Amino acid sequence: MRLGLTTTAFAAVLLASQTNAAPDDAALKARVDRVLARTPLIDGHNDLPWEIRTRFGSKLETIDLSKDTSGLPHPDGPALQTDIPRLRAGHVGGQFWSVWVPVDFTGPRVVEMTIEQIDLVKRMAAAYPDVFEMAYTAQDVERIHRAGKIACMMGIEGGHQIDADLAVLRQMYDLGVRYMTLTHTLDTPWADSATDNPQHHGLTTFGKDVVLEMNRLGMLVDLSHVSPDTMRAALAVTKAPVIFSHSGARALDDHPRDVPDDVLALVAKNGGVVMVNFNPGYVTGARAAWDADRAAEQARYNSPPYAGLYIGQPERAKAAYAAWLNAHPAPPVTVSDVADHIEHIRKVAGVDYIGLGSDFDGIDYTPQGLDGVDKFPAVLIELARRGWSDEDLAKIAGGNVLRVMSQAQGVARQLQGTEKPSEATLAVDASLAP
Repeated sequence: MRLGLTTTAFAAVLLASQTNAAPDDAALKARVDRVLARTPLIDGHNDLPWEIRTRFGSKLETIDLSKDTSGLPHPDGPALQTDIPRLRAGHVGGQFWSVWVPVDFTGPRVVEMTIEQIDLVKRMAAAYPDVFEMAYTAQDVERIHRAGKIACMMGIEGGHQIDADLAVLRQMYDLGVRYMTLTHTLDTPWADSATDNPQHHGLTTFGKDVVLEMNRLGMLVDLSHVSPDTMRAALAVTKAPVIFSHSGARALDDHPRDVPDDVLALVAKNGGVVMVNFNPGYVTGARAAWDADRAAEQARYNSPPYAGLYIGQPERAKAAYAAWLNAHPAPPVTVSDVADHIEHIRKVAGVDYIGLGSDFDGIDYTPQGLDGVDKFPAVLIELARRGWSDEDLAKIAGGNVLRVMSQAQGVARQLQGTEKPSEATLAVDASLAP
């Protein structure tokens, strides 16, 4: 051997090195456990309520969240990524449950469905009172965490869900919603989405009124899913810190769902927080390109009703797609890649403006080592391995978003002392049209 060691001696050295490495990992895990015992880990976005609706008809008696749900059968989707044992293993102290409704629904029906999703979250909390408790303020979250339970909060994922009506927005706040994502995958009549052709190049006059009324209420303005122009417009008008409930750094993955560096700098000035997403396509450019290729292949084989090599032949299309997947494995995305986003945001904006927003149960694929809510500590362990202090780990785990929540509450108290509920309507935009 090159170093002159005998085989036996080399094996002994290798074993010693492996033995020495293990305590380091154990020590890092112990550090993270101590941090999360003091600071609630708050996840900005989890879509379990919609999965319960689609898979179980919103009937909580048909799913036992006190047991591992990863093995529940579902032929058309991935394994569930959330249940109580895994939330506990992941040291989750606060969860923003998404009360999302797809953009296909509009008008009164989308409002009704949003209320149904709010009701589902509240029923879920009531069904497991020893584990969950509804939270509406930063102080609630801290109190619930000290009691050893998981604080349940709610976020509307798309401005379409208020049907362009500020009265609906106010009622959603009264029902307990504490953030609203200004758009989802399509533009609203008052704001541009990141994944639709721009109509407004930011916010309309009514869109700015929406942001200001959210400030007055104390509802967090969520800029995930919106276009960069909408991000900049909202940051220019808001009087309170904003959040990105589940987004990454666009400098590391040029995906429209991620945040450009100039906006990251604006978030720091605003005092907001970017909660880093685990969706593989938003984490690495290679995975985003593979996702696009995969979607193209699916369309090439079968895009009813007009196109596709095997249109009208679903089994043949399925076999061709499976063969393509076998020949084109997905590029790996890892915990380290997610940590890179966190470190980039720290470099551009600062450590005080970062959080975690997994998108669990809203994504079909996850990074290696982050396949469920029990794996949150892996991200913090990776950062600890890179030299992060306990204080900084606590900030991104939940401290930063608690600060943002508290500051937004303070802004709301001030505004409510001087301003009445807004009577703005979408008609104001029509009056400004040429």
